[in-house]
Amino acid sequence: MGDALKHTGRPILYSLCQYGLERVWTWGASVGANMWRTTGDLDYNYDRFSLVGFEQNGLERFAGPGHWNDPDMLLVGLGKITDDESRTQVSLWSLLAAPLIASADLRKISSASLAILSNPEIIAVDQDPAGVQGHRIAQEGPLDIWMKPLADGSKAVGLFNRGEDAAPITVYFKDAGVGESATLRDLWTRKDLGIFKDSFTVEVPMHGVVMIRMK
Repeated sequence: MGDALKHTGRPILYSLCQYGLERVWTWGASVGANMWRTTGDLDYNYDRFSLVGFEQNGLERFAGPGHWNDPDMLLVGLGKITDDESRTQVSLWSLLAAPLIASADLRKISSASLAILSNPEIIAVDQDPAGVQGHRIAQEGPLDIWMKPLADGSKAVGLFNRGEDAAPITVYFKDAGVGESATLRDLWTRKDLGIFKDSFTVEVPMHGVVMIRMK
């Protein structure tokens, strides 16, 4: 199939969907695929997409320009997850450089869901031209920190609270590889936060995320 699509003479995205069986990420690119599902289908709840998304750690070495890991579609706008949970999925998928495929009827979703799906600064992380898939840099119980290096030398960092209560999360700059001080921007509020030294701490809601860009 990969050869046949190449012989059409026009660009066609080739997606393999066999649910991550037989470690497809290790051979998908060799048969001409541009993306491949890494898991079974998502259920319509936070627990399932959270499990699938955070299990992508370790697959980053198989992704890059022209061939991507695909942990399934976005649940935003279906009315099954909260806005905080929606931001969590979109943030994590963007750090994973995963395909961002909306599964809701865009004519009927709420303005909040549309804003989550269309945030240009989050989409820019996903679509960064370096094409690097992010990975986990720290974990403490239900608190996860993920980092994706970007083409301009900055880092996109997601601070995720997988717990059942709001909690403070601290990211140490040495873990993210940005040196002793960094200029930070909150990508969901789209506000500059200023210059910080050594670390950054923020309160993150239950099942929520704070997504920042570090320079």
